[in-house]
Amino acid sequence: MSAPHELTLILTLAGGLSAALVLGFITQKLRLSPLVGYLLAGMIVGPHSPGFVADAATARQCAEIGVILLMFGVGLHFHLKDLLAVRAIALSGALAQIALTTLASMGILSLFGFSPLAGAVFGMSISVASTVVLTRVLSDNHALHTRTGHVALGWLVVEDLFTILLLVLLPAVLSPGGNFWTALGLTLLKLAALSAFTLVVGQKLIPIFLGYVARSGARDLFTLAVIALALGIAVAAALFFDASMALGAFLAGMVVGQSDFSARAAAEALPLRDAFAVLFFVSVGMLFDPVTLLSDWPLMLVTLGIIILIKPLAALIMTTAFKQPLRLSLSVAVALGQIGEFSFILAALGISEGLFGTAVNNAIIPAAIISITLNPLLYRRIKGMARWLEKHGPAFLSQSPLPPQSLPAEDASTPRVVVVGYGPVGRNLCRILIHNGITPVVVENNIDTARMLREEGRPAVHGDAGQAEVLREAGLEHAEALLLTTPGIPAREVTPIARSLNPGIRILVHTAFVNEARALRKMGVTEVFSGEREVALTMSEFLLRDLGAPDAYVQTELARLREKLD
Repeated sequence: MSAPHELTLILTLAGGLSAALVLGFITQKLRLSPLVGYLLAGMIVGPHSPGFVADAATARQCAEIGVILLMFGVGLHFHLKDLLAVRAIALSGALAQIALTTLASMGILSLFGFSPLAGAVFGMSISVASTVVLTRVLSDNHALHTRTGHVALGWLVVEDLFTILLLVLLPAVLSPGGNFWTALGLTLLKLAALSAFTLVVGQKLIPIFLGYVARSGARDLFTLAVIALALGIAVAAALFFDASMALGAFLAGMVVGQSDFSARAAAEALPLRDAFAVLFFVSVGMLFDPVTLLSDWPLMLVTLGIIILIKPLAALIMTTAFKQPLRLSLSVAVALGQIGEFSFILAALGISEGLFGTAVNNAIIPAAIISITLNPLLYRRIKGMARWLEKHGPAFLSQSPLPPQSLPAEDASTPRVVVVGYGPVGRNLCRILIHNGITPVVVENNIDTARMLREEGRPAVHGDAGQAEVLREAGLEHAEALLLTTPGIPAREVTPIARSLNPGIRILVHTAFVNEARALRKMGVTEVFSGEREVALTMSEFLLRDLGAPDAYVQTELARLREKLD
């Protein structure tokens, strides 16, 4: 059953996401990656299975939105200094890994009758990893913002740039009369212009624009502004610079990430990211036709072997050559052992240019599905792989020490108290904390206040404390206490989020009404300070003393009132 034309988008979203939800939940319960469930969901709603059929073109466009938002989110936390820090290993390693994978593919596929040029294009198409899979695997294993994540993402950027060059240069090479050097020069010029515009011009204009929108006080406008920036720059990168939309979104995210709006943008503007990223895997599953395996299984097995064995081995050799620790080398190698969106595009280009037939597509699609399925499972086995290689592997591997898989331990300068709100109460609490040698991090929704604090050299995060991403940015996971200093802060929303990030944290809340205290304590708040309660106590004490009551009677009455109010 296909969808009526006027309901194509709605039915594709409803059918694809519903199937992904059910199968993702089942695979999670079976201790498999939810990605497996998403791929299976694509097969179920695809054209090669009976029943409901989602629109493949619509699913692919939704998946592209997911890739854009995902790369924008990655760019938010991936600063230029991190990219430059790994430029040597990322550039040399990625290019060498592509070359080794391509040479191996040319040799193996010659046994299947492929010409050297066809084998080279095929090898290059499966030498690039999937953006969505790599970032998702690193994120799920808390390695996205570690040294491993920086190397892998830098590697991915190089592969992305290589793919862009290849997509432009291949037609020039294969078409009669095509001018290779002219095409190369124009492509490099456009990529340089894109980077300059985004990282230089955008770094001046984008924060000004976001600051203007933030001062409006309308949360939905800020959300729209960030999404419009991500999609707009991504589309502009494709239309005007012949770059990939993923690269444009990544660069836009890097610019926003260096501004005062990084935490707020991540928290408020990317709630749709995961939903649309799921549609990427659904769209991949929709391409799979099981019938093709009957005839094309040998080529599929060879393709899969290159992807999950030769590619990681090439990456492992290169990272080890740069004297990287064994755990990092294995992590990067395994994370790259899959293929995705660009592989399909390059393979389609090879087919359109007549280098090979559709059998290549029939081999790449199931190989991609299997590699995407295996990748998260293999990544979880890295610790065991490292131990085995240290004992039984070559000597040059076991010489590398094991780095920590998680973020490095915080030092003494790491903030220990998060203060939400910088009004009169917040200012006084910060003063007391600083006087006692404790550095507070202020979470403030007013961008001008946050900027003022940063100009004074004090840590401050702009955003809504009701968003987990904002609290993470403020260091709540390693903090000792959280102080909600104004009654306007939704303590009922913030408390569960804070407890999930740091179960042992002490939470102090300032609330307007005394009847909220009991409910907040049941939710896990350590202590509640009610303005209504304090006013009642202060006024009662003043009235009793004004009436001439003795001190003992005043203290008794205040104690009785406190018990009643608590």
